[in-house]
Amino acid sequence: MSAPEPTSGLVSARPIIGLEIHVELSTKTKMFSRCPSPAAVGAPEAAPNTLIDPVTLGLPGSLPVMNAEAVERSMMVGLALGCSVAGESRWDRKSYFYPDLPKGYQVSQYELPLCYDGSVELPKLGDDGEVVWGEWGRKVGIIRAHLEEDTGKLLHEAPGGGRIDGSILDLNRAGTPLLEIVTQPDFSSADEVVLFARVLRNICRFLGVSEGVMQKGHIRFEPNINAELELADGRRVRTPVVEVKNLNSFRSVRNAIEFELREQPGRWAADGLEMGPGMKTTRGWDEARQVTFVQREKEDAQDYRYFPEPDLVPVIVDDAWMKRVRDRVGELPLARMKRYMDEAGLTPKEAAALTDERDVCFFYEDAVQASVESGVDRAAAGKQAANFVLQSGMKRANERTKARIEEQGQGADPVLVTDLGISAKQVAQIVALRERGEVGSTQADELFGMLCEAEHAGAEARAVAEGAGLLMERDTGKLEAWVDEAIAAQAQAADDVRAGKQAAIGRLIGAVMQASGGKADAKAARELILKKLSGGAP
Repeated sequence: MSAPEPTSGLVSARPIIGLEIHVELSTKTKMFSRCPSPAAVGAPEAAPNTLIDPVTLGLPGSLPVMNAEAVERSMMVGLALGCSVAGESRWDRKSYFYPDLPKGYQVSQYELPLCYDGSVELPKLGDDGEVVWGEWGRKVGIIRAHLEEDTGKLLHEAPGGGRIDGSILDLNRAGTPLLEIVTQPDFSSADEVVLFARVLRNICRFLGVSEGVMQKGHIRFEPNINAELELADGRRVRTPVVEVKNLNSFRSVRNAIEFELREQPGRWAADGLEMGPGMKTTRGWDEARQVTFVQREKEDAQDYRYFPEPDLVPVIVDDAWMKRVRDRVGELPLARMKRYMDEAGLTPKEAAALTDERDVCFFYEDAVQASVESGVDRAAAGKQAANFVLQSGMKRANERTKARIEEQGQGADPVLVTDLGISAKQVAQIVALRERGEVGSTQADELFGMLCEAEHAGAEARAVAEGAGLLMERDTGKLEAWVDEAIAAQAQAADDVRAGKQAAIGRLIGAVMQASGGKADAKAARELILKKLSGGAP
């Protein structure tokens, strides 16, 4: 084939991007045996090849038994993605050779997947690539979500990071329940893909189906990327699809896609290859060099020699099972966001931050409920609890995360608000104190910090505030003395207020707060200042 015209003949390139996602389900045992799963909640790091059994190894005479919990969790994800759940789905053998596939085939689903034909509506992206929360943007179609078993992996370092000659074949991961989700090629930018990836990870974590720790491979993204090129002569051609394998960070997903979109027009200009049967390639991502590299030509479906798995019965989902699974799904993150905005008047950005981490979100909701039970109005409780979680809490979590990174390196886990030591009940107690005007904003933040300390674990917030002298001063005589002192010290500001320049009252209130050491009630101080300077009622 002769090379086409150089890319100077290129008018435009329209990105066409689909996504495959592999989610390791956090069941206690593997997909087809009772062998412990390394993706289970709280599973410790295991030495290579210690989580294996005859089924994992595919030894003669071993027979698989389906993990029903893995099926239920897959159904939950499918429902959350708007999919239909098949009344009957079947297992297939997907045959190919790879060192970390001990049986020489993978048990998967091909013709009759568990979940199919779904869609997810994404929040809108602005021109700057930032999410416009509260507005809807692109709808992404879900082709299928099917269950299979994970493979093992090759280790090129010894456990702990030591150098080795050669590689270690570790089959601990082999047989772990793996949910593969395949989207339509509906994305038109790397930013849209990353947004969907974040939304999906959050859904899986909220449902409790996976821990979703990307550094541990609990969720892996594989974008399928090509472009439609419009040429100066009016022709339109599509570049071959490139699948970038096993990306385990949002940054890698974005960078790999953007690299491919930059490179593919030039590749087409050099070789003239277009999308078609047998033209798909698999590439890896080199994080250090920020480039993709060829791994192998991608097989088409017929190359895997799918055939029905003879050792497993079909999955039959009746109405009772479906109802039970629907009841497990509950309220999803985007729905929670909308509720927070409606109930508590939170901004889209605040609501998004609260739903970014499952545990933080549940902590916030517990704090709101405890505040309501103590007599605080729900809207006020929602707003105040959000302020404490997102401001007082996040500030301290970020400080501890920075210290942890300095100690453990960039791979250290972040510190969340739920790790600080303060309880949701204590946050609610601070909310109540603030609503009753017993503590000011500065004192409330200081009290939050004190309740994060181990010595105050389980302590009543008011008792700690009283012991630290953080409660507001209610003595009207003292307040009047502080106001008189402020008016004398800020004579010009006082004259400005008398002349109707209300903005000047801020300097007087500041002087009152300084004189009181922050213990005065700012609202009461304002009323008293206006009363004194107007010669009567404010």
